[in-house]
Amino acid sequence: MDEPVEPLAATDPSAPAPGPVGATAAGARAAVRRRRIGVLLGVALLAYVIDLISKLVVVARLEPDHSVIRVIGDVMTFQVIRNPGAAFGMGQAMTVVFTAIAAAVIVVIWRIARRLYSLPWAIALGLLLGGALGNLTDRLFRSPGVFRGHVVDFISVQHFAVFNLADSAIVCGGILVVLLSFRGSNPDGSSHQPAKPKAGRADQGGPEGTGPE
Repeated sequence: MDEPVEPLAATDPSAPAPGPVGATAAGARAAVRRRRIGVLLGVALLAYVIDLISKLVVVARLEPDHSVIRVIGDVMTFQVIRNPGAAFGMGQAMTVVFTAIAAAVIVVIWRIARRLYSLPWAIALGLLLGGALGNLTDRLFRSPGVFRGHVVDFISVQHFAVFNLADSAIVCGGILVVLLSFRGSNPDGSSHQPAKPKAGRADQGGPEGTGPE
């Protein structure tokens, strides 16, 4: 007489594959995340260093005698302006508030980085992080004091506000985030675009969409 055969255990299709295959897939995904975080930090460091060096140079060369460098006639000039407000000179009476906001943005970006698998999102967040760190450094270490420091702005465009390279990085990163979100891309590499409706449904009588009479 044949021995009874035990039924197979139910498996969860969403669970990671057991054994070496599942471990390899998890390891590959972790490696991708590390590379994306590396890109984020690299972009942030580049944006931060460029902003910091540019501010040090213009403060040393232009601020002592209030010099103005005409880059494109009167359309674009370099001149140092100490800005107590936010980007482009907004909210000048809320220096401490904008300092706290910049610190909060940095924390949020770092939390998002924990599930970052998208290269475009890594670049966008890196620009935002580098710009936020650049202006936060001014808030912390420039006069008149900690958390109340005035940001160094020096790029003046005619009929526009005076800004710096950190502001430019923040704007570029923000635009990229909006474009990625509009396209349905998430930081973890998934997509949140709604599924397209199918041409025909069985419960409507086929592709013509006519139900049973």
